[in-house]
Amino acid sequence: MSKYVLRETALHLLTRIGEQGGFSHVLLDREIKKQNLSPQDGGLLTEIVYGTLQRRDLIDYYLQPYLSKQKKLKPWVKWLLYMSVYQMKFLERVPDHAILHEAVEIAKKKGHKGISSLTNGVLRNVQRNETRDLNEISDPIERIAVETSHPKWLVERWREQYGEEITTKMCRANMQHLPMSVRIQPLRTSRSAAIDELERDGYEVKKSIFSDQGLIVSKGNILNHPLFIEGKLTVQDQSSMIVAEMMDLEEGLTVLDACSAPGGKTTHIAEKMKDTGQILAYDLHDKKAKMVSKKAEQLQLTSIEAAQADSRTLQDIHPEQSFDRILLDAPCSGLGVLRGKPDIKYHKKEEDIFSLRKIQDDLLEHIAPLLKEDGKFIYSTCTVDQHENEEAIQYFLNNHPDFSIDPDFVTDLPKPLQQSEGLSEYGLQIFPYQWDTDGFFLTRLVKK
Repeated sequence: MSKYVLRETALHLLTRIGEQGGFSHVLLDREIKKQNLSPQDGGLLTEIVYGTLQRRDLIDYYLQPYLSKQKKLKPWVKWLLYMSVYQMKFLERVPDHAILHEAVEIAKKKGHKGISSLTNGVLRNVQRNETRDLNEISDPIERIAVETSHPKWLVERWREQYGEEITTKMCRANMQHLPMSVRIQPLRTSRSAAIDELERDGYEVKKSIFSDQGLIVSKGNILNHPLFIEGKLTVQDQSSMIVAEMMDLEEGLTVLDACSAPGGKTTHIAEKMKDTGQILAYDLHDKKAKMVSKKAEQLQLTSIEAAQADSRTLQDIHPEQSFDRILLDAPCSGLGVLRGKPDIKYHKKEEDIFSLRKIQDDLLEHIAPLLKEDGKFIYSTCTVDQHENEEAIQYFLNNHPDFSIDPDFVTDLPKPLQQSEGLSEYGLQIFPYQWDTDGFFLTRLVKK
């Protein structure tokens, strides 16, 4: 693919995601497959789209002095300027003259002479002049919000919950590339064998501290490797691997995964149980439940039964005390996964957190009776908001005296996590800057 066509594709995706709210990871993956892009072109397209989204507000701040006299720009013109400035300021391997030339050509093709002249003038000003100083912003919260392109309400909310230092580190971590991590299928290969094979093929990998099945891939496109294609390993963020590790699993158990799609945690549970026992995996949407079945098939696991159901109604299907272990990976705001899905931060509103919390409370209330006495219940989310995490668990425990935090929860964590600053009396909050992972929360409850 020519770089001109690649940048046209990037502009199309950015305008779609930025203005209509499409999911960046889904649309990118679809476009890469549709155009059958080479790993190099796919990597550059991903870099431009994700990088521009991650730094949208900062780039806008840089551009404002050159756009102050302009009337409202068409969305595609705005995103053309954003992606061009991103490449000029943050991608060293692409020369400015090439970026500028292609931006002007795209403006000519999509607009008229006035727009191409505007594009040329603005980008030449950006090229010639120093970037605007962030110290012009006197409010420290607004400054970190602009610097890291997070909405101000979110930065204020995190500061109230965690203080300015953790908030700043978290926001800055969300601007960094998230390393690829994978989990081996231990019934079909070993971690050492996978490492040997990947390193022979030129990949750079290291072991994860979160799971003895986890690997971090720092070089190489793992999606093209036979181990992935053959279902001997699967992509999963390190932070979510800890869920199955903390479920205290053994062979022959009956396990409920109440919100299971796309199936990463479900299949990990099956692997930990050596594909024995019974794992019932539900999802609200039939299409997503089928994704779980497909992932189980890819990994050659047979102990998983996936089906569509609203997990708030599972008591209509299963009697009380049916399960030895329950996982509720609850629907949440997703504010822990901004490194891999930067568009989330622009489309979420504060009220979304409160409406999601109602769903989380309902799920906990209706699923908890399905746990056997002395059973274990894992609650997890991919967010870093206390209202959805610690406060949800505190509220549940206050209303269910037959449940408590498992006293062995902390000592069963991987050793590096046992002294984490994210530990509280209600669980473990993993921050995205700590171990180069997504932000994640989990806790383990026991039924007395």
